[in-house]
Amino acid sequence: MRLTVFGATGGIGRHVVQQALASGHEVTAVVRDPARFSVQGKGLEILEVFQADLTDPESLRAAVAGRHAVLSGLGARKRSDAGITTRLTRSVLAAMEAEGTRRLVVVSAAPVGPEAPGDGLLDRAMRSMISAVLKDVYVDLAAMEAELAASATDWTSVRPPKLTDKPLTGTYRRVVGGTPKAARTIARADVAHAMLACVDDPATVKQGVGVAY
Repeated sequence: MRLTVFGATGGIGRHVVQQALASGHEVTAVVRDPARFSVQGKGLEILEVFQADLTDPESLRAAVAGRHAVLSGLGARKRSDAGITTRLTRSVLAAMEAEGTRRLVVVSAAPVGPEAPGDGLLDRAMRSMISAVLKDVYVDLAAMEAELAASATDWTSVRPPKLTDKPLTGTYRRVVGGTPKAARTIARADVAHAMLACVDDPATVKQGVGVAY
């Protein structure tokens, strides 16, 4: 497949690019600063690095035209960045709709999704505390998901809990339309794996997908 990856310099985006290339996909990595982008491994001969202003939908159209799917690891790097995910995703959506590119998989976060049935007191308390501390970030992600729902795209939002930098396992729990019970951690590499698995899974279209170990 021909895939475009936004947020390719981020922790999840880099894994998406590497795993997609290793699987033989043709990848366009959209970046603001190519100097910050470094990917190693298989498939580099089918990698295109596309520099663009992510706030300008017109500049993104060439990056999404003719692609089978777009994957986005865009997100706030710190609390003060809250709001950026919705703004940049709005640009991606506008470019995709202008080019007729429909499939979009993005990363969100577990607190944006529903509570897992049967979660214990500790998990509910942790969720409440984290949601309060990072309230602005989650408000931003919820607004992004509202933009997805209002768009013409075939979107999927992957919602992980706390992220780690552990190696890829390929083994994790997934709940379409919900949240795994006691969802506490997952590696960025496995979130990337889950995002790529959603691309050609029709059951995940227009759905939030909870993932966790």
